[in-house]
This record gives sequence, structure tokens and C-alpha cells, in this order.
Amino acid sequence: MKLENKHKGILLALVGVLFITPDSLSIRLVSVNSWELMFYRGLIPFVCLFFLLLFIYKKNFIKFCLAIGYAGVLNAVLVALGNITFVTSLENTNVANTLIMISLAPFMSAIFGSIFLKEYPNKRTWITMFLCFGFVVYIFYDSYESQKLLGDMFGLATAIIIGASAVVIRYGKVKNFLPSLMLGKLFTMIFTIFFVSSLALENSDILLLLIMGIFFVFIPISLITLAPRYIAAHEVELFFVLETALGPIWVWYFINERPSDKTIIGGIAIILIIFVYTILELIEKKISNIVDH
Repeated sequence: MKLENKHKGILLALVGVLFITPDSLSIRLVSVNSWELMFYRGLIPFVCLFFLLLFIYKKNFIKFCLAIGYAGVLNAVLVALGNITFVTSLENTNVANTLIMISLAPFMSAIFGSIFLKEYPNKRTWITMFLCFGFVVYIFYDSYESQKLLGDMFGLATAIIIGASAVVIRYGKVKNFLPSLMLGKLFTMIFTIFFVSSLALENSDILLLLIMGIFFVFIPISLITLAPRYIAAHEVELFFVLETALGPIWVWYFINERPSDKTIIGGIAIILIIFVYTILELIEKKISNIVDH
């Protein structure tokens, strides 16, 4: 079965975000400090992407890396900044707060897309975003604590960066933005290495960092990076709301960092909203194709 572009974009974004949901838990479980953690979160995905792209492009590897242009370099800078703000946020607030703030990414993406790309969300997308935003506020109001302000601000900064990155990818219209992602991970390593005190790891941390770097960073971010080739940036970022709902559940189940009742209720509501939105979009696309033919 041949997938339409819309279907490809939705599938890439959905699977990518589902893979990334345990990431916050893995950050909680690892014992290295923040700068070492950020360094390895750059190193492991960089190595994976380097060998993957080298295998795919072979002798054209350098050519395809250079093809990302200025948009690719800008996206790489945003990727590096997002890596840093995300980990910093989790280090200074609880998982639910960080992920709630990140769920605002589709709003940032929709705003940036409207301004720079003239891509205006349809009515259904706006309604979906505002419904999700309402439940995010519902969750945030219950879990917010003034002493977590720094972490929340870094979480908001991460949402802005994610939204901007999706718009840059959409604007660049490069066939493959994975070389940009690889460059972003390299930038992360270069920036954080100056703050790293030691790269020595315990055996348990080595395994956990490898799992984190490959399955919770490399695979999902690669899929999410490819998604804006097929659907609008704000539609890609809309799926990050799923991480808001599922991320705290992983942390609750494994290390007993229990979300509040309002977080649970709001998370279930957000999942249902995203599910309904996705089904309606797929149905509309199918009807449109039938009419066109």
C-alpha cells in the first residue's frame, strides 16, 4: 500500500513521539551530571547518524551534508540549544511540568509558520490546539510551584526551539534534513565538552546512555525531523502533546514520581483529542482523494 504524503507525515510524527516518551524517565535514571549527560546525548546520536548517512550516501556523503544549506545549519543550532534547554528543564523541575511546557510547541510552530511561511492552520487544527492548550493549562495550574520557575522557563524555551526548528525544516525544503540533525548533535558535543568535568561512566550508566541515545533520541528525532517534509510544521509539533500525557506515566510507573489527578485526567483528554484529530484528518484526506479521482 502506497502512503500519501499526509499519511507519511502523520505516521513519522506519531511513531517518533511515541518512541521519545520514555526519554524523561531515562534522564531521571542516569546518575551522571547534566553536562556529561548532554554531551553523551550529543555523541551517541551523532555517531549513529554519521554511520547511517555514510551507509546511505556512500561517496556522496559530503555532497548531501553540504546540501542542507543555511536552513540546515540554523536547524542544527536550534537542535543543540533544544538539547541543552530540555535537560536543564528536567534538572530544575518535575517531568510533568517540563513536558507540559513542551506541549506548547505546536502553538509556537503555528505562529512561526503563519509569520514566515504563510501556512495558516485550518479551523480543525486551531480547535485541536486550543482544546489541548486548555487541558495543558488545567494540568499546569495544578502542578506549578513557584520554586520550579527556572525549570519551567527552560521548558518553555524548549517548546519555542522545537516549534522554530520544525518551521526551519519546512522552509528549507531540503530532501533530507538528517545531516542537519547530525550537525546539531555535533554542536551539542562541542558546546558541552567545555563544561564536562569527567567522561568516566559506571557500567549501568553506559547501558542506559546507549539505550537513551539510540532509542529515545536518535530514532525518534530522526523520524520527527523527516515528518515536516510531508505535513505542516504545526501538525508535526501537535503530536508532542502525546509526550506530555505519556512521559509522566513512565516516570510514575518506574520511579513513583506520581502525577496529580488533574495531570492524569488532562493527559487522557489530550490523547483522545489527538486521536480524534488524526482520524478526522485521515478521513478527510481519503475523501479528498476519492473526489479528485
